[in-house]
Amino acid sequence: MADLDAARDGMAGLRDARTGELRQETMVINMGPQHPSTHGVLRLLLELDGETIISCRPVIGYLHTGIEKNTEYRTWMQGVTYVTRADYLSPFFNELGYCLAVERLLGIEAPERAQVIRVLVNELNRISSHLVWLATGGMELGAVSVMLYGFRERELILDVFEAITGLRMNHAYIRIGGVIMDLPEDGAEQLRELLRVLPGRIDEYEDLLSANPIWLERNVGVAPLPAERCLELGVTGPILRAAGVAADLRKDEPYCGYETYEFDVPVRTEADAYARYLVRIEEMRQSLRIVEQALERLEDLPGPVMVADPKVAWPPRLSVGPDGIGNDPAYLRHIMEESMEALIHHFKMVTQGVEVPPGEVYQAVESPRGELGFYVVSDGGHRPYRVKIRDPSFVNLQATPDMIQGQLVADAIAAIASLDPVMGGVDR
Repeated sequence: MADLDAARDGMAGLRDARTGELRQETMVINMGPQHPSTHGVLRLLLELDGETIISCRPVIGYLHTGIEKNTEYRTWMQGVTYVTRADYLSPFFNELGYCLAVERLLGIEAPERAQVIRVLVNELNRISSHLVWLATGGMELGAVSVMLYGFRERELILDVFEAITGLRMNHAYIRIGGVIMDLPEDGAEQLRELLRVLPGRIDEYEDLLSANPIWLERNVGVAPLPAERCLELGVTGPILRAAGVAADLRKDEPYCGYETYEFDVPVRTEADAYARYLVRIEEMRQSLRIVEQALERLEDLPGPVMVADPKVAWPPRLSVGPDGIGNDPAYLRHIMEESMEALIHHFKMVTQGVEVPPGEVYQAVESPRGELGFYVVSDGGHRPYRVKIRDPSFVNLQATPDMIQGQLVADAIAAIASLDPVMGGVDR
């Protein structure tokens, strides 16, 4: 009886003082600013009716870095160091999109070996990015073991990145005209070990999650976004493919020789959070297929990893030494200490950089989150006139209100996790 009286007293506080009727207004609350599977700071302004979401407004800008504007004050080559920090979970894709755009303006193409290395590191980066999505998304929904396993495998890939580039993130490894250096001597062995380990680990993720009742309850039917609405909003990547549209720039508008690799584009039709999970799991397997093919090609593919154009490359790469590559220490010492022309050229390349002809170009690559595009404008000088990044996280995030309207508050986290936004790319 006391409990009933207490309940009535509580209800009395919800009644209009004049009419005695229950109030019907909704509640507006902030979810954030925080990290709800966003890889950065996001704020959601939610309007609730009880626990049901009536409307949502994402609030962004907490991680704004001015990367696009900063590139206008640096040389073309220095721009690589800035753009790699936009989507910091997939830095190689930022570097590749930017460099491909500048190379189109210059009318040059990276050597074949450099193209293969670019494909190799990008596909490894796709896997490492998906592993972060799986780990953080699993943690948000209570699958703590998956979080531990996902970061465990990501560490293996980051070890390979460190061996190849010297850094674990924000590598600035892909440069205009090729890549900064070739694979290390033991690089192929490390990659083969990775190819031996990862397939079984991906199977483990599916064993843990795909038929897990809690995982199914939290993802099946959650955050639906049909193909028609995806296309209206400009959504790309795994979200669009999970809605039944087999759109992938590696197939539709190939670059770096992707048309010569054998791989499939995973597609589902359910258009919910669970379908996005299945698509990304299969994408990791397809990326392993591409890495294996790229590694086989490198075994029989000698040659430089940077163009020999003196207007683009620095002296060691524009000249060929006795070893045929330009890496002989005595030869490099000769061109820097005994050749005044080489020294002058090196000085100008470091201080001014390459001079890019006037023009504008849009170059897109297929990042782990979808179409990552670079609109680059040159006025004929040593610095970009304009660099505009079409980041997929920014575009995909606007689908959040559609995905969670009518869903429960708890489903908002699952929806954001299935989007996999990186706020560095959103705010850039």
